[in-house]
Amino acid sequence: QVQLVESGGGLVQAGGSLRLSCVGSGSAFRPNVMGWYRQGPGPLRAFVATISAGGTITYDNSVKGRFTISSNGAKNAVFLQMSQLKPEDTDRYFCWYNDGYQNHWGQGTQVTVSS
Repeated sequence: QVQLVESGGGLVQAGGSLRLSCVGSGSAFRPNVMGWYRQGPGPLRAFVATISAGGTITYDNSVKGRFTISSNGAKNAVFLQMSQLKPEDTDRYFCWYNDGYQNHWGQGTQVTVSS
């Protein structure tokens, strides 16, 4: 059993900051890579950022220089520091990880940026 618990979403004004957190647990929780995706009103989720167990980090171009992804020492949590937020960053943000076999998703946390 695996559980991903997200927190840190909310409402913020443009130019503000938020920090998203995601903690994974469970005997089957063995991530190779963790990260964040976002989803608007449609069915597709868009890549935001990932961090591998070895520390390799990737960002979508739209968030480079504004968002910072990190993990803790135990590699069971992933964080997304979001700065210089824009109204177009408004979406539901999902924690994600892949264990080499399948993708796993959290329930999501809403981020709303007002202009």
